[in-house]
Amino acid sequence: MTEQAQREQLVALAKSMFERGYATGGAGNLSVRLGDEHLLATPTGASFGRLDPARLSLLDMNGQHLSGDKPSKEVSFHLAIYQQRPSAKAIVHLHSTYLTALSCLSELDRANAIKAFTPYYVMRVGSLPVVEYFNPGDPRIGSELAKLAPDYRAYLLANHGPVVTGSDLLDAVDNAEELEETAKLYLLLRGNQVAYLSDENVAILASKGV
Repeated sequence: MTEQAQREQLVALAKSMFERGYATGGAGNLSVRLGDEHLLATPTGASFGRLDPARLSLLDMNGQHLSGDKPSKEVSFHLAIYQQRPSAKAIVHLHSTYLTALSCLSELDRANAIKAFTPYYVMRVGSLPVVEYFNPGDPRIGSELAKLAPDYRAYLLANHGPVVTGSDLLDAVDNAEELEETAKLYLLLRGNQVAYLSDENVAILASKGV
């Protein structure tokens, strides 16, 4: 895919998420790798519903801003993940309703915030480790995500929201949407007896992927 096609795809997917309520205001950010040396990212404070392909931030993999509008301060943690997870080619960070609500619960299992109860959560995400709270832009977010990146596809920032990777931008968006739906179901089921998937079935699903 050409760089221009990537720009147009990023804008179209971001607008779709905005229109369906996955992003509000100027919250959240997206990035996609352009080969091995460059990165496209949403600009700082930019609304997912009003992005311009020509004004997306272009950076190198050291974080140097090359062109376009100023990138989000959170692009630093995108870079930290890319450096430690070569299979990740795109990243979606949202402040989506259900995952952000989940991230504010105090009793979460920090190793895996959502125990598997649907197959597609396992196949698309696997498990969801929780990163302790740091203020937005704090470099420790990137440091903590870098530790988790080799082994996980998605992460939940405490009191903040999800960070989700994918093999390309479409995959990352699909993974983020599946994860948001899983969080919605999790919160709807609270207080009920949930039929969790067995460890055996989780292992089989994880080995297959989507």
